[in-house]
Amino acid sequence: MSDSDSDSGNEEITEEYLQSLLDKAKSNARESANMKKAHRENAFGAGEDIIKLDSDESQRPLPPLDPGELPRAYFEFVDDRCDVPPTVRDPDVERAEAATSGNVAPAPPPKPSLIGKISSRKQRKTMRNQTAGPSWFDLPAPAEADLPRLHREVEALRLRNQLDPKRFYRKDDGDGKGIKGLPKHFAIGTIVTTNTPFGTASTDNLPRAHRKRTLVDELVDDAEARRYAKRKFEDLQAVRGARGKNTLHQKNALRRPKW
Repeated sequence: MSDSDSDSGNEEITEEYLQSLLDKAKSNARESANMKKAHRENAFGAGEDIIKLDSDESQRPLPPLDPGELPRAYFEFVDDRCDVPPTVRDPDVERAEAATSGNVAPAPPPKPSLIGKISSRKQRKTMRNQTAGPSWFDLPAPAEADLPRLHREVEALRLRNQLDPKRFYRKDDGDGKGIKGLPKHFAIGTIVTTNTPFGTASTDNLPRAHRKRTLVDELVDDAEARRYAKRKFEDLQAVRGARGKNTLHQKNALRRPKW
């Protein structure tokens, strides 16, 4: 009796029966999902618009975890703090040094060509005198057209002893010789500005309105140097005025005895 019941049960469970159960479960799940969706829409509010994005959140690609090449750190520390203090990197100074490093040394003079006519001794001497040589970082020789302008700058540097009475400067060899007293190889540099912590002006970082084009303009604009120059000028004028016109009567009056 039991064997016959088990055989009949195995015959009833077929693939069609299992497929029907699976379809029924899918339909129930679909209905429950629709009911939940309708419930959420009703809870959000009837008659209100819902903005839906076309892109699927589940299919959005994940961002890459590799950041690539990172910039250098601003602080560089050492293992033992007693040896060397930590250093701070300044990107602005590095950019300024990189921008000015290529313009410091001028291009070397062209070498005499071996093809065609051989350069004369005068030409070789001229090319050799264009720079001071690699031992002096190829310091260039200024052009003759720029000598009058550069002479004023160099003369202002040589007269710095007259503008600062509290400091002694040794006399230059070319002082008083005019343009002929200029050095053979020299160049005038530019101070690279540095940023202060709060962006304020300093001696190395003057605002554009206070900057001057030449050294002479800088010295003339200096208030302390201007006061000292004015005082010395008044002293010289007083000495010259005592020896000038209409002073003989005053001298004779001082020589007369007082009764």
